[in-house]
Amino acid sequence: MKFIIENVNAWFGSVQSLKEISMEVKADEILTIIGPSNSGKTTFLRILNRMHELNPVFRMQGRVQFNGSDISTMEVGLLRKKIGMVFALPLPLPFTIYENITYALKMHGIRNRSIHMERAEKALRQASLWNEVKDRLKTSAFKLSGGQQQRLCIARTLALEPDVILFDEPCSGLDPISTAKVEEAMFELKKEYTIVLVTNNVKQAARVGDKTAFFLNGELIELDKTEKIFTVPSDQRTDDYIRGKFG
Repeated sequence: MKFIIENVNAWFGSVQSLKEISMEVKADEILTIIGPSNSGKTTFLRILNRMHELNPVFRMQGRVQFNGSDISTMEVGLLRKKIGMVFALPLPLPFTIYENITYALKMHGIRNRSIHMERAEKALRQASLWNEVKDRLKTSAFKLSGGQQQRLCIARTLALEPDVILFDEPCSGLDPISTAKVEEAMFELKKEYTIVLVTNNVKQAARVGDKTAFFLNGELIELDKTEKIFTVPSDQRTDDYIRGKFG
């Protein structure tokens, strides 16, 4: 078990974003989280690696355990190394493709050049990008397409060898071909990593998720195997959302 979430409530000022969320995330699976805008999906995702801590108006109650430890007691740098995150928009650094990956390693005190090259190649292969960039590692990351930049960001996260990868709508700005390549990478990554994917694309959730959670107005309405969620959901609100009746 990677995460055990117990009775989590969250607020931004006086506005409650999450209400009594309790669930488990198992190792080596893809959990997709769906729901309309302002349903609490991204808030929940960022709680998993304490991304909200610098927000002075954020407040949380409840407990999140990661590999048996309460995340509130873990050193935050180590936590974020173990739980990497890929955001909606690609955010390459203003360096070469190779330096984008080695920068993350250097920031965590890894300076051995042979390790840098080994990790860079492995991460780029895992992100389904190596064959496209292996002959131009010294060119600017900004010369990559949007889809390639997103896969570079995935590789940069993978270079730190995390246990979990959090994806916050990683394909929202990508074309269908780039989206398919990111999804292909996810299927490969599932062999070694636990993945939590927030997506507004219900078809994407159906394609890649082992399990799917449906959030609505800050509440977890339903969590089950993806096939069941998309064929015979237990809650009418889940069915209505999937069928496009709201959201």
